[in-house]
Amino acid sequence: MNSLRLRSLPHLLLALVLTFAGVQQASAQAADVKKEGVAPGATAAATPATATAPAAGGGDAAAVAAGDALFKGNCAQCHAVNEQVVGPALAGITKRRPVSWLIPWIKNSSKVVASGDEYAVALFNKFNKQQMPSFALSDKEITSILAYVTSQEGTATAATGGATAGNAAQADGKADATGAEAGAGKYMDILLIVLVVVLIVLVVTLVIIGNLMKDVLRGRKDLDGRDIEILEQRFDWGKLYRSPVLRGIVGAVFALVLLYEGVQSVMAVGLTQGYQPTQPIAFSHKLHAGEHQINCAYCHTSVYKAKSANIPSANICMNCHSQIKTESPEIKKIYRAIERKQPIQWVRVHNLPDLAYFNHSQHTQVAGLQCQTCHGPIQNMEVVYQYSALTMGWCINCHREMPLNTKDNKYYDNLVKLHDTKNAGAPFTVSSNGGTECSKCHY
Repeated sequence: MNSLRLRSLPHLLLALVLTFAGVQQASAQAADVKKEGVAPGATAAATPATATAPAAGGGDAAAVAAGDALFKGNCAQCHAVNEQVVGPALAGITKRRPVSWLIPWIKNSSKVVASGDEYAVALFNKFNKQQMPSFALSDKEITSILAYVTSQEGTATAATGGATAGNAAQADGKADATGAEAGAGKYMDILLIVLVVVLIVLVVTLVIIGNLMKDVLRGRKDLDGRDIEILEQRFDWGKLYRSPVLRGIVGAVFALVLLYEGVQSVMAVGLTQGYQPTQPIAFSHKLHAGEHQINCAYCHTSVYKAKSANIPSANICMNCHSQIKTESPEIKKIYRAIERKQPIQWVRVHNLPDLAYFNHSQHTQVAGLQCQTCHGPIQNMEVVYQYSALTMGWCINCHREMPLNTKDNKYYDNLVKLHDTKNAGAPFTVSSNGGTECSKCHY
């Protein structure tokens, strides 16, 4: 009976150690999941905009809805319907000027000003000769924007109140989420500390109990030879150290660790995930794309129509900053660049090798991917960093998992039918259309 008690002590200690290791591993996995973010093929949408107020001025509902989207994507950075922002308030614009005048003005205001139009020149001078950018919009798109503006006239209080309430609710939601996240992390830390203390107390208690049991057993006279042998045995550390098996295991583990680290080092050559260079101007995507919800295409004008997403020129910055925060030291850097007729020396963050073909518009315009799919939570970044690995394996995994956008595209009709015939129930992914063939990206 006594020998069984002594034998159970190491097993109990081992169980406690394994329990503690399991708790640590679970905590580490939870932290990894929290840090992992958006996986390839997933979409992390930007913070949603608040809902627009109901149409107040009538008009075709479809045109108003289309105008709403176009207004937010092209006009909302400088204009509001019922109040002046950078440019004038747009309420009553169709009463001040006819649509036949507004269409060429929106398409190319510089041309209208240059023509000597009295109203255009007066407006240009009134706003400190601030040039409105040209827009490649159709007449139908412009009239839908005007329909939306007309529908919002006279809704300043409701719209402002709704926006304020929406922003407040959004801020509260963010605060609650952040508070809950911080609280969960805090409680996890406290739980780990408590478990460590409890384990230490248990181990010390078991050691004390073990020593007391040995002292009690040594004083007994009815122990047989086997109990005495167990009681007096000592662990031979020297024998363990001299064991060829142990030395072989340690050597093999050491060699495998070196091999693993070597392979990881080689595989990491050219991998720039997490790269976060210091930019010449402290531009905050969190402020512009997050808080102010400026559409990415407003600054990166070629993001939906070109092979690469361009870096904005200084004149795009001046559309707003000729009026806003003009005394900021960072904004003055833009002024100096313009005065010296030199481009701002932005540092490129995302850079694919020349041997790989990549078309930005094919992913944004055709596939309909959100910016966050590849660039991560860009709307939360003060300083932009490379969120995704952008390795070949990362791209191929996305092509294997991402369903292809075939809606209203007759090009894919026969391909989808053929795919469904051979792979019933399986999604038609980019890979199904040859998206993992070498020649798609290397040719």
